[in-house]
Amino acid sequence: MGLSFHRNDDGTVTGRNEDTGFTVTLAEEEEVKRQLYEDAGWEYTPPPPPVPPGFHRFCLMDDSFDAGGFQDVRYAALRAHPPEGCVPADRGGFALECERPGRSLLDAVAGTIAEIRREHGLVMNSLGIEKPQEWLGDDRNGHPAQVVAHLLLTAAHRASLLGYGRKDLVRLLDAAGVV
Repeated sequence: MGLSFHRNDDGTVTGRNEDTGFTVTLAEEEEVKRQLYEDAGWEYTPPPPPVPPGFHRFCLMDDSFDAGGFQDVRYAALRAHPPEGCVPADRGGFALECERPGRSLLDAVAGTIAEIRREHGLVMNSLGIEKPQEWLGDDRNGHPAQVVAHLLLTAAHRASLLGYGRKDLVRLLDAAGVV
């Protein structure tokens, strides 16, 4: 079963249940999601209330190939003493659900992963984005920014597994001329 969402040029959002053909176009994205979930027979959970100004909501995970489950001993200290504003969560592995301050989402994520690395010696290398190719919107501190942070962290982690360092990645970005 597949649900798809598309932001239209007029600001509306169109959603479609590929299995049933049910399609809806509305101005309110969450109402489109609610109706599609209802059509699919899935339980719809509305999004949490917005975070205070200057705060950002995100999930951090260790997406290493050898990452253990939620109860893995490597995460014991982090489970017991997570960074302020973060709560341990089992997402099929260890995760932290965070609401943290920062000038931007990327700033909040960077500060949080630096604190975890400094305090616990762990590298959180994913934001748990399952389908990063599903890009919706242009919010610098919303889901699109979470996709960017996820892709950067995942790329940096996997590059290090191949023996690439920071200078290699920066050289690639400089050569691409996109940042």
